Amino acid sequence: MITVRDLVISFGTGRDAVHAVRGVAFDVAEGESFGLVGESGSGKSTVLRALSGLNRTWTGTATIGGISAKIHQPRLVQMVFQDPYASLHPRHTVDRALSEPLEIHRIGRINERVEQALADVGLGPAFRFRYPNQLSGGQRQRVAIARALMLEPKVLLLDEPTSALDVSVQAEILNLLRRLRAERGLTMILVSHNLAVVAHMCDRLAVMNRGLVVEEMDVATLRRAEPREAYTRQLMVASKGYDREVAARMVSFD
Repeated sequence: MITVRDLVISFGTGRDAVHAVRGVAFDVAEGESFGLVGESGSGKSTVLRALSGLNRTWTGTATIGGISAKIHQPRLVQMVFQDPYASLHPRHTVDRALSEPLEIHRIGRINERVEQALADVGLGPAFRFRYPNQLSGGQRQRVAIARALMLEPKVLLLDEPTSALDVSVQAEILNLLRRLRAERGLTMILVSHNLAVVAHMCDRLAVMNRGLVVEEMDVATLRRAEPREAYTRQLMVASKGYDREVAARMVSFD
């Protein structure tokens, strides 16, 4: 479903250029959930923005369903963003957020589809005419997921979809995404720095560092804590939380 080869993304020119992604390559099969992990600034969200069509200034190959990611395909691929407080328009009701994609693409039965979308993400009809400031963070992210699914895409790109939420809500959203993937046969790419989230959600993953993919592995290898690369081993140790002695032994991979 997704093929990426020699993807290069830079910002700026000349001596001031920042090489955010440097020759990244991976494949994602139809129906698979694939993780991109790494520390902040590793380039994982930049890859997602290229695949979603939000950034079309790149070289290499990136295709979704055999079509270049530079071609806008809203009925094939949609994205769920990290911050549910910023991704919904503060003056638009839930109803408008969900019905607008249907109106733009001239898809009928709007009332029925909006009500079904709310039910699919665990929100009742009482939420339909509320504004974002009347919703909790978890409820906002459910609305954002419903909006992403309104056009029935085959691919869902998830950029840290739970990192801005309370810990008590994170598991609910992850389980919702797992259920929707199973019910709809969705292909997913999940960007996260949280290895536990990736282990829960994904089949395989790629580890990024400074714009490069340094290792690919399946989730079974991740759970056994048997990575091949030293950087990945260090990332796994860091993901367990801060420890002064461990931090003192950390090495730089510049």
